[in-house]
Amino acid sequence: MFLVVFRNRKRADIDYAAYEADAERMLQLAQAQPGYVSFKSYVADDGEVIAMSEWADEAAARDWRRQVEHLEVQGRGRNEYYESYTLFACDNPRIHEFQHKA
Repeated sequence: MFLVVFRNRKRADIDYAAYEADAERMLQLAQAQPGYVSFKSYVADDGEVIAMSEWADEAAARDWRRQVEHLEVQGRGRNEYYESYTLFACDNPRIHEFQHKA
């Protein structure tokens, strides 16, 4: 598994309709990309967003990063949507699981 965590803050003047349309399109494209496993996004009380995507391996995540339409939207993100962001990517993260059994 290859994990990508995208931590971001949106700009105050963001066009939310345009952002949501781009986000929905990117999810559709990612889900069709070979090696896609999952995507989830969470918003903190202070507005920070944590978006996590899982990929079968690093090659699949890199192929997604280079997808042409995704590259175009990344540019819009830097120019129009994000105040700041940090991207974390790791191969074979250490995983600890717990599940309560009733």
